[in-house]
Order: sequence, then structure tokens, then C-alpha cells
Amino acid sequence: MHRATPEEYRRSEKLPLVMVLDNIRSLNNIGSIFRTSDAFRVEQLVLCGITATPPSVEIHKTALGAEDTVAWSYCADTLEAVKDLQRRGYTVCALELVKDSVSLERFEVEKGKKYAIVAGHEVDGVRQDVVDACDVCVEIPQEGTKHSLNVSVSSALALWHFYQILRQPTSPAGLPR
Repeated sequence: MHRATPEEYRRSEKLPLVMVLDNIRSLNNIGSIFRTSDAFRVEQLVLCGITATPPSVEIHKTALGAEDTVAWSYCADTLEAVKDLQRRGYTVCALELVKDSVSLERFEVEKGKKYAIVAGHEVDGVRQDVVDACDVCVEIPQEGTKHSLNVSVSSALALWHFYQILRQPTSPAGLPR
């Protein structure tokens, strides 16, 4: 399959993309987001509040070792993590359905910029003070009877959207090849 070893992966160039987990309660969801972050070479996961941290047998069940390859840190308060990322030059995007949110397919990711995506609690979503502090809110368009997706599924869709743009090599003129 020509997959990188964990050591090669850790040394590889990552996307300028951080995933912030705001009070995710399910260890299976946390593990799944680790695994998706590994797949898309996310720079780092920031685990906040009640979000559990490795090592954990339950996280490992769905992460399948990605908790050992993806860089991660813990911050007790999500708002503090968001403000730190903004100070470091990241555009912070809450993944949340709110007034004036931008539909994900219409959100223009710019190559060369750094981004962070905040995914929230399975029932309550991203905390309101965190939503208010973010630079933009993006939502995943849905046409069914439900108004949300599982947090690991919505995180995967958002990461894929950013990955499609940020991974593209550019020509000398700066245009996608």
C-alpha cells in the first residue's frame, strides 16, 4: 500500500490545519477524528474541556494508532485555545449551524493561510462563547429531517473540504496544477 511508517509520518509535512475538539464526550468520536486527521495530515488536534486524551483503549479502538502519529495537545478551555490559535495567525472556523454561517462548499479556503476547525459537543455543539470568538462559522448543508451529523462525520467532511485546497501543489505562478 506504500504507507508511511509512523516515524516517517511524524516527520512529514503537515497541512496548516488544526482540529479543535470542544467538549467531545464520546471516546469513539475522538478516536475517529484522530484517524481522519491522520488521513489528511492535519498539523495538530487540540483536545479541550471534557474531551478525553490518549492513552485510552476506547480512543484506540477507532483511532487504530493515529493517536500515536497525530500531534495533539490538551487545553482545559476551548476559548483559550481559540484565542491562542488566532494570536498565532490561524483563521478559526466553528463547525456550527448558526445565523450567518457560511455553507461549507461556499467557504473559500485560501492556500497559504493557516486554519483551525472547531467541532463541538455531540448534543450541545460548539459553546456559544467559542462561536462568538471564531472568525467564521461554517455549516454542512443538509436536506433531511435532522439538523446535524455525527461530530466525527461532520469533522471528516470539513477536513476533506480544507484538504482538497491546502494539499494541491501550485505552479510557479501560484495557480493550482
